Amino acid sequence: MHSLLITGRLISRAIWNGLALQRRSEPCLVSAVCGFSKDRKIQRLIKGQFGDDAWFTAKYKTADVLGVADGVGGWRAYGIDPGEFSLHLMRTCERLVKLGRFTPTNPSELLANSYYELMSHKKAILGSSTACVVILNKENSTLYTANIGDSGYMVVRRGRIVRKSEEQQHYFNTPFQLSLPPPGARRDVLSDRPDAAAQDNIPVEDGDVILVATDGVFDNLPHNVILNELLKVQGERCASRLQMVANSIAWMARNLSFDETFISPFAESAFANGINTIGGKPDDITVILATVAI
Repeated sequence: MHSLLITGRLISRAIWNGLALQRRSEPCLVSAVCGFSKDRKIQRLIKGQFGDDAWFTAKYKTADVLGVADGVGGWRAYGIDPGEFSLHLMRTCERLVKLGRFTPTNPSELLANSYYELMSHKKAILGSSTACVVILNKENSTLYTANIGDSGYMVVRRGRIVRKSEEQQHYFNTPFQLSLPPPGARRDVLSDRPDAAAQDNIPVEDGDVILVATDGVFDNLPHNVILNELLKVQGERCASRLQMVANSIAWMARNLSFDETFISPFAESAFANGINTIGGKPDDITVILATVAI
């Protein structure tokens, strides 16, 4: 009888240890956020917004989700706040994730459902926005991405960039965008379908670094500068240390955006399109920095 009890305890302990090990091997994201409005005036802080940029982070039992959106500033000339559309788009994404109303392998669908929900509002939320959403599916340890326009993401592993988004442009400085124009103005406004988003996926590994950001970062920081910062947090699981690097990336992008002598990635792209210019590109800046912990 005594030996049976000991054997039973050993079996129970083995099962418990196996379950604990299985739980520990499930991936999650440790993240930090930083950003700035291009307006140098002191502004009221709104959670999830930096100027016309918007962002969200959300967790569900099957996935961790990050997203950014960049409101198209041209709407301001028509009396429309460009930040309203991007903010509501990201808040809707966040709410759908927290309710579990999304597919962990399909960020494009999440964007589409959020966009169509905005379309159905009784009070129209007008404007346009680029958007980038990434989903870490915990069940298969894979990162799924959807990007429309010139916001984007970057994945770094063992010292090198293993995946990054590509800009979607109709023509120079005119990115793909989701739009809700005023009635009667649809023909005059660029409006891309949510399924136009570029989609990708990549299996993740412990310690991978993921950057999701608006074009205020990518237009002002060369990839090698971004990479050097991301290398500082490879394998990092301390949120405060991630925050320090997120702050550093955002500050560098902001400072260079106002540097009139800097040969920025934006200036290089302009030159390639026949436009002779120099300097950074003043813009709103949003940085979401995350590492994969398994």
